[in-house]
Amino acid sequence: MQQKLHLITLGTDDFEKSVNFYEKGLGWKKSDKSMDGLTLFNLGGIVLALHPREELAADTTLAYQPSAFSGLTISHNTRSEKEVDEVLAKVAELGATIVKPAQKVYWGGYSGYFKDLDDHLFEVAYNPFWELDENGHLVI
Repeated sequence: MQQKLHLITLGTDDFEKSVNFYEKGLGWKKSDKSMDGLTLFNLGGIVLALHPREELAADTTLAYQPSAFSGLTISHNTRSEKEVDEVLAKVAELGATIVKPAQKVYWGGYSGYFKDLDDHLFEVAYNPFWELDENGHLVI
């Protein structure tokens, strides 16, 4: 199997509100392949999808069970500590919950965590040991 991920789908409680958070709040552009009940954001080689949580749970055949920590984080890397602070401030303005304010961390970088409107956990990080190319792709 090829070592690659193509799509991450997040279940949403209020689909339109969540789409608005990413599209209008963060300025992300919806793909023209989006459709009713499924919004797609091209993230440069991987796609983030939003889908109503109940429909996503039904598709998996599992019942949704909320928890404080699911064991999964989604990370957005930045080019500076200042950019980490800016992103966290922006998402907080849009209604995200700051779980951990940005700070120096044990691995030598700077990061913080927020939960989006549907409690999906995101890290915003600056890692001085990792490079982002001219397109913002992580080079490791």
